[in-house]
Amino acid sequence: MYNLEERIQKIESRNMKVEVDKAWETSLMRRVLLTLFTYLAISVYLWVMDISRPWFNAVVPAVAFMLSTLTMPFFKKIWLKKVKNHA
Repeated sequence: MYNLEERIQKIESRNMKVEVDKAWETSLMRRVLLTLFTYLAISVYLWVMDISRPWFNAVVPAVAFMLSTLTMPFFKKIWLKKVKNHA
C-alpha cells in the first residue's frame, strides 16, 4: 500500500484538477465560446438551407442559449434546496 504522503499528494493533485475543471465549467470564457460556436453553427445551417439573412436570424437562438447558461445556476440552487428538503 502507498505510504501516507504519496496518498495525500495524489488526493491533492486530483482536487486541483477538479477545481480547475469546475472553474472552466463556470467561466465566462466558456459561455462566450459556446455562444459563439452556437451562433456560427446555426448561421451556417441557415445559410445552407437558403434562409434569408442567416447571420442575423442566428442571433436569437445564440442569445437564448447564452441566457439559458446564465440562469442554470439559479435553477440549480432551487433544485438543490428541493432535493435537500426531501432527503
